[in-house]
Amino acid sequence: MVEELYHELTKAIGAGDSKIIPKIFEGLCTPVEARFLLSASPPRTAEELAAGTGLSIEKVEDMISSLFQRGLLFKSRKPDGIRYYRVRHIMQFHDATILSDDISKDILDLWKEHTKKELPEFFWTMKNATGRAPGRVIPIHHTIRPQNQVLDKEDVRAYIQKAKSLAVTRCTCRVSSGNCHKPLEVCLQLDKSADYSIERGSGRSVTKDEALDIMKKAENEGLIHKAENRAGRITMLCNCCTCCCVDWSSEEVMSIPVAGPSRFCAEIDEGICSECGICVETCAFDALYINDDGSSIPFVDKEKCLGCGVCAVRCPDEAISLNEVREPDYIPAD
Repeated sequence: MVEELYHELTKAIGAGDSKIIPKIFEGLCTPVEARFLLSASPPRTAEELAAGTGLSIEKVEDMISSLFQRGLLFKSRKPDGIRYYRVRHIMQFHDATILSDDISKDILDLWKEHTKKELPEFFWTMKNATGRAPGRVIPIHHTIRPQNQVLDKEDVRAYIQKAKSLAVTRCTCRVSSGNCHKPLEVCLQLDKSADYSIERGSGRSVTKDEALDIMKKAENEGLIHKAENRAGRITMLCNCCTCCCVDWSSEEVMSIPVAGPSRFCAEIDEGICSECGICVETCAFDALYINDDGSSIPFVDKEKCLGCGVCAVRCPDEAISLNEVREPDYIPAD
């Protein structure tokens, strides 16, 4: 049956119990294309795919081009040539397909439904597999107290300077959810991810100076820097809002947590604070609050504070800075 093809693809990306992912696959590819995708694992050359599917090499090459543009098929460049493989997991499926030029509103609505109803279970699986949050907050560098050591793993500038290639894409979370009017084109892709985005046309190449300007723009907009929680290389630097980002899409997801904190926590200089309350309004995690002791100087809940630095950027008195309070908890390098 045709439905079984889409369920097979759903199981292949680790979402076997999903009711929504098969509908997304069905909306994005025909049964013939679904069979073709299932045959593209492990990665195969165009000639191997032709032999395995019985399709002509011309038909296979056309299908490769089309599925690549739709974010369903990927390329692995090896010394002996290019091999092609199907989408491998839900987040890759989410990000790649949402940035397709001709993505329909119906598919975006299905992604919104999946984020709300099914994504928390996937995040639990990811965290249980490593014992750590799959993502992590990266602090805004200039909000950190000078006496604190900033590791390269905690500095977006270091990642950008070390990258061999850079691209910027639209934020897939804001594209699909549409819950706010924050800037869309602010997500940076690094190295192989950048090369993929540029080749596919889902992103555009940027220089290191342009990338730094994008991060500065994101900081001024109150967006939160976030990356994969790896001790080694990373592939993306996201700039997130809590009203759209899948990592903070619901109280259930925030309780996992999907995005771990930085090593830092906000601290308020009471001698400088003018008690304006902007930081309390700014904090997306309810980590700053006014006590009922008669003072209007905010307090910081260190358990809730993720150390992003957005409150410090927004403070008109420059009374807030980030101070080191935690040990790093990175997923080991590959």
